[in-house]
Amino acid sequence: MKILRNGLQGLKPVMLMVLVQLAYAAVNVLYKLAIDDGMTVKVATAYRLAFGSAFTVPLALISERNKRPKLSWRVLFMAFLCGLFGGSLFQNLFYEALALTSATFASAIYNLIPAITFIMAISCGFEKLNLRAAAGKAKVLGTLAGIGGAMMLIFLKGVEINIWPFHINVMHHHQHQTSHVDYGSKGLGVLCAVASCFSFALWFIIQAKMSKEYPSHYSSTALMSTMGAIQATGFALCFERDWSQWKLGWNIRLLAVAYSGIVASGLVVIVTSWCIKMRGPLFASVFNPLMLLFVTIVASLMLEEKLYLGSLIGAVLIVCGLYMVLWGKSKEMKKIAQLATSKIAQEAEEDIEVVVMSRPIVQDHDKLHVSNNNHIEVDKEHDSKNGEIKSIGDDPK
Repeated sequence: MKILRNGLQGLKPVMLMVLVQLAYAAVNVLYKLAIDDGMTVKVATAYRLAFGSAFTVPLALISERNKRPKLSWRVLFMAFLCGLFGGSLFQNLFYEALALTSATFASAIYNLIPAITFIMAISCGFEKLNLRAAAGKAKVLGTLAGIGGAMMLIFLKGVEINIWPFHINVMHHHQHQTSHVDYGSKGLGVLCAVASCFSFALWFIIQAKMSKEYPSHYSSTALMSTMGAIQATGFALCFERDWSQWKLGWNIRLLAVAYSGIVASGLVVIVTSWCIKMRGPLFASVFNPLMLLFVTIVASLMLEEKLYLGSLIGAVLIVCGLYMVLWGKSKEMKKIAQLATSKIAQEAEEDIEVVVMSRPIVQDHDKLHVSNNNHIEVDKEHDSKNGEIKSIGDDPK
């Protein structure tokens, strides 16, 4: 029974990360349905970040009320940038791409983020292009494979693949929408998808700096969501003057924005943080392609999205490139950890050697001093005894 309990405890992070990817896949599907219902991407993004902020702010205030670092203007500025590149700008671009292309395409392009982050990190000096090591070669090859897969996904279709013998139609095309998006709109959607990857990669770099200066995770997430909500709301108000778009009823629009804000921007962040704490960041990243698999299944079954052989090959190349980049990064992190461990062990050995060389000398000196004194006293006693013997020997009495 104990072995079974330990086994289930070990499987808990795996099951939670699978649920995380299911939650993200549900966000993409719900957004597609809300956009098809007539909701604009700008309004949906503003509501999502507002719901996320309303959920994370009380959570941060309760969980980190006694250990929150002091806020500075630098931290607030970095939170503004994180809210921009990881919140309002990223989500506007990504879900605009989702509206103009397909849920499967947007989910596949999302897996390019590690490769684009690697390119930007090299440009900013955070990463080194070490082609002599196997890890450096793997990251470069993985980046090239991901870019090549994205090109195939964009330009190559091939034979249509029918996975299911039946389809469930949940899409309702309105009069102001067309069933077939023109090539110009698809091209704009591709540009938005690639730009969203660059925006999110830039957020990774800024977030790494913010985590060092402001290590409170919940508070930084709440700051990011709040900044993103303010930016997205201001942006939506500038372009969307139709107040009917801002009305939320008991429909798919409310479900999409509330679910994505509370679950995807709130609960999922907490679960992912726990899994990273238990198994590390690489473990959490490995599950990202599952979202593409779930979205592909649901989109082909319910969203009238067609799957082509070229798109399938491109998606597989992107996923392979993702795993190559993650493998190379994990090898580098293990090497850095080994060097740090060996350095600490070497310093500890040097400290022990210094102690061993210094302290016994004092002890030996004391012992030597004591032994010398004892030796002198023994010699005196011996001389006195010899003197007594001699005196007895001289006097025959």
